[in-house]
Amino acid sequence: MAVSDGLRTPDPRSNWPRGMGLPTDQAFPAYRVLRPLGTLLLHIVLIAGGLLFVFPLYWLVTTSLKSDAQLFVFPPPLIPNPFIFTHYGEALKSVPLLPVYFLNTAMLTGLNLAGALISCTMVAYAFARYNAPGSRILFALLLATMMLPGQVTMIPLFLVFRGLGWIGTFRPLWVPAFFGNAFLIFLLRQFFSSIPKELFDAARIDGCGEFGQFWRIMLPLTKPALTTLAIFQFQWTWNDFMGPLIYISKQNMKTIALGLQDFYKTNSVLWQQLMAASTLMVLPIVLLFFFLQRYFIEGIALTGLKG
Repeated sequence: MAVSDGLRTPDPRSNWPRGMGLPTDQAFPAYRVLRPLGTLLLHIVLIAGGLLFVFPLYWLVTTSLKSDAQLFVFPPPLIPNPFIFTHYGEALKSVPLLPVYFLNTAMLTGLNLAGALISCTMVAYAFARYNAPGSRILFALLLATMMLPGQVTMIPLFLVFRGLGWIGTFRPLWVPAFFGNAFLIFLLRQFFSSIPKELFDAARIDGCGEFGQFWRIMLPLTKPALTTLAIFQFQWTWNDFMGPLIYISKQNMKTIALGLQDFYKTNSVLWQQLMAASTLMVLPIVLLFFFLQRYFIEGIALTGLKG
């Protein structure tokens, strides 16, 4: 150990893993050089992967701003010249019901968000707070339903909704949200389990009832998890195509995902208008994630700390 001015300077080799030979002094300068290089390579890979995922969105937006000549030229230009914003107005003229589609989608999204927040939080709270007989078996069965593909339940659900007389209405698209979602319940249950039980014991001593503990303690402490739930449910409902395709038959009841088919004409496709409408459809999801990404990442990172 080196001694300087009466203070001991720790030897970096003292923390070297056991079972491995001590590195030579010449190895440390090489390590100091290779570590920044590895970090640089990691950032290059991450940036390349990020650009790979962002490029389709970029292509969507730029295509909505191109002229016909730029759209069909090869190789296609990466940057439109000039930028043509009139396609957004033409999209509304080509499909006059486009604002109605957005309103229908917004209504269904709001109902699904309310249903998921109400049902999933209560079920997850029960699984996290109570060890009732058979609760683990019920939770395992709930997780097992996540392995069923959606195609397996598609026909049985259709028969149930047809028996209820709900075909051709919005009910099949929002009522199931009030009965919970296995993935969202699992997500919240893992987060709820990480909350110390001492908080609830103290609240119970102060005279706080069960609902008060749920409303005043659990929900305020789990905002990241609730935000994650809201983002997932918003995305699923906003982008849902198969559900409206099966249950909606009237033109004025279409959602935006289903209404994009209206840009496919008999002998042609209005590509610029289609891309403009698709950009407007994607914009709310991008803005939602942009403003709530801190809570979303925190909710994903903290979920599963305690099983």
